[in-house]
Amino acid sequence: MDGSPPPSEGVSFGSGAGRWVLAVTVLGSGMAFLDGTVVNIALPDIGRDLNASTSSLQWILNGYLLTLASLILLGGSLGDRYGRRRVFVLGVGLFTLSSLLCAVAPNVELLIAARLLQGIGGALLTPGSLAMIESSFRPSDRSRAIGAWSGLGGVASALGPLLGGYLVQAVSWRAVFLINLPLGVFVIAMASRHVPETHDPSAGGRLDFGGVVLAALGLAGTTYALIEAPGRGASAPVLLAGIGGVLALVGFLFAESRSPNPMMPLGMFSSRQFSGANLVTFAVYAALGGFFFLFVSFLQISMGYSPIAAGAASLPVTALMLVFSSRSGALAQRIGARIPLTVGPLVIALGLLMLTRIEPGDSYLSGVLPAVIVFGLGLTLVVAPVTSTVLAAADARHAGVASGINNAVSRVGGLLAVAVLPVIAGLTGDSFYDPAKMTDGFHTAMFACAGLSVAGGILAWLTISSEVLEAEPEAKPEKPEFSCAIAGTPLRASGERSLRV
Repeated sequence: MDGSPPPSEGVSFGSGAGRWVLAVTVLGSGMAFLDGTVVNIALPDIGRDLNASTSSLQWILNGYLLTLASLILLGGSLGDRYGRRRVFVLGVGLFTLSSLLCAVAPNVELLIAARLLQGIGGALLTPGSLAMIESSFRPSDRSRAIGAWSGLGGVASALGPLLGGYLVQAVSWRAVFLINLPLGVFVIAMASRHVPETHDPSAGGRLDFGGVVLAALGLAGTTYALIEAPGRGASAPVLLAGIGGVLALVGFLFAESRSPNPMMPLGMFSSRQFSGANLVTFAVYAALGGFFFLFVSFLQISMGYSPIAAGAASLPVTALMLVFSSRSGALAQRIGARIPLTVGPLVIALGLLMLTRIEPGDSYLSGVLPAVIVFGLGLTLVVAPVTSTVLAAADARHAGVASGINNAVSRVGGLLAVAVLPVIAGLTGDSFYDPAKMTDGFHTAMFACAGLSVAGGILAWLTISSEVLEAEPEAKPEKPEFSCAIAGTPLRASGERSLRV
């Protein structure tokens, strides 16, 4: 195909051209999928090797989330305007280069800087992955292609913890990042050769760069203040960052209210259903972010698990998501989203409370596995219905913006949880590596996460309509949405029509 425009009707699923498009998009998004599952497993080894404090470990996770959440809407818009393949390849290239920088980082400061660059790369490549499938395949084959993309992405999610654990244990934590290099080079070469270039000819208006800058400064300032305050107190840098971050977020809301082409149209929040679904997303995904940040570290530091065993411990969650997520979405269409979005967070909270009873020496089968299964069952009731609710509450023409906002909300919830929970749990300084303190801190953090999840269930009951969700229309809206649970975090992106995978 050599990157030439696709036939007017698109490529077919069974053709060589179609298989190449699918392979490139799966491998490209798979890089981000793997990175979302393996870095948590590597944190204890990274900390010991680089002599990193708890706040540094927080920044290793939050640096990536910060730039990803701030720029993912911009990434989708750039792809629509300047070519989805072009922006996708740029994102893969930056992600690959920054992975190399992560792997060779001699100290924690350079590792954090490289993770910030990784987040920018992820924000560029993530929206383009599904958009290229949507715009390249002929209409009759799109569902099959998207289903294959989802299934293969699920396999990457399932293998990620095991692969990450093996690399950390058998080679080094640096191998977790080095694995992206051959993948990235291959994806760039094959995308340029086999994926057609597409763009949205109707994309126009001025890009909301002011909103992007204010959002990034606001998130960075508040995150810095939350992470650094326990160690530095009310020092001048912490106060300046905190106050500046809050002012930037206020300025962001003001700028969005006046922008002719806002990144986040505030009018969408006039819908009680839309606002409610995003509040539920924030509360629940903050709880999930805290769980996945501390769970594998607790298993390694307090329970004595190897990296491989810690990575495999959460595989039941991925398996349950793969089996039951589509059924959960169908259930929400039959009975409405209110009950699943109320019950799901409460079940998640029950699983988190069960984790507070785990002590060193407990077996996996009797101690850890039951809590993980209950947690996973609750998660299956949340992911698809909350996505469907967000889209149902927005006009079809705003489907891409709605899904992008919901994605950003989930990322910010996780980012703030990682920033705040160690303070609440007393896991600051070197206490993160102390088995006894990690055990006590993990239990405290899970109580806090359970409270957040319960709050999400209450919000759903109070704000989500009990009306049955309409089945997805056959007509083609402007933007797509996709959701794939990666370590408990949904990945959504904008493209050309509304999809539920």
